[in-house]
Amino acid sequence: MKTRHIEKVTQPGTPHFVGDGFRVHNFIPGTSTMQRMDPFIMLDYNSKYNFPATDQPKGVGVHPHRGFETVTLAYKGRVEHNDSSGGGGVIDEGDVQWMTAASGVLHKEFHETEWSKKGGEFQMVQLWVNLPAKDKKSPPKYQAISNAQITKVALPDNAGELEVIAGAYNGHKGAASTFSPIEMYNLRLKKGAKTQFTFPENYTTALVMVEGDAKVNGDTEAPQDHFVMFSNDGDTFAVEALSDTVILVLSGEPIKEPIAAHGPFVMNTQEELIEAFQDFNTGKFGYLED
Repeated sequence: MKTRHIEKVTQPGTPHFVGDGFRVHNFIPGTSTMQRMDPFIMLDYNSKYNFPATDQPKGVGVHPHRGFETVTLAYKGRVEHNDSSGGGGVIDEGDVQWMTAASGVLHKEFHETEWSKKGGEFQMVQLWVNLPAKDKKSPPKYQAISNAQITKVALPDNAGELEVIAGAYNGHKGAASTFSPIEMYNLRLKKGAKTQFTFPENYTTALVMVEGDAKVNGDTEAPQDHFVMFSNDGDTFAVEALSDTVILVLSGEPIKEPIAAHGPFVMNTQEELIEAFQDFNTGKFGYLED
C-alpha cells in the first residue's frame, strides 16, 4: 500500500442560490475541471442554512437533465420532488435519492410542504455522476434509498460507523447500483478516532467535510464544510477525527470519455448537446407541471 497524498483542501466559496431553496457552494467543477474529477462532474454543497417558516415551499421549478445521474444526500431538512416520467417522492433526513436522468427527464424539487411550514436547518449535497456514452440514452430511473436501506458498518474499536451508499466496504455492499465503479460512503467518526481507506490509485477520490473537523494523513487539517481532493499517487489515506465528524467519502473510476456540457445536459459531443436542446424544445422529455 502507498499513501495517497492531498492535492488540495478547498474552503467553501461564496454561496449562490439554485432556485430559491438551495444555498450552495460549488466544489465541482469549482475546485477543478469536470475532466479532472471524472466521473464526478458537479458537486453543490448546501452547508447548514436556516430557512424561515413559509406556506410557499422554496426550491427549483421544472428543469431538464440528460446524460448523467443526480445524487441527492439529505443531512438536514426534507425535499419533495417529481419528474416527467411519473417518479417522485420525499427525501427525508438521512436518505439518498439517486436519479438516472440518462435519455432525459424534466424534474422539479422543493422543500417538503410540512417541513416548509415550520422551517429550520437545511443541509444537502447534490452530486452529478457522469454516464458512459453507451448508457447516456438509457431509460430514466430512480433509486430512492431510505436511511433504513443504507448498509451500516460498525468501525473497529468503537470508532464510529460507516454508511455504505454505493460500492462496498470490507464485503458490505451499498444499496445503490451504478453504471461505472463508484464508492460512496458517509463516515461518522467519533472524536479522537482514526480509520483509513484504500481505493485503486487511478480512482478520483475526494472528501466533503459535512460535520466537524479532521486530520488527513496525520498532518493536514480538513475543517468543516471544506472539500479535500486527493492526488492519484497512491491508494491509501488515513482520517483522524478532531471532533465528532460526518464526512462524505467519494471515489470512482474515471470514465475517460470526451465531455461536452452545457447547463443541464452532459454529453460527449457538441452535436449531442444540440440534439438534447432540440429534443427538450420539441417536448421529447415529456411534460411536468410547474
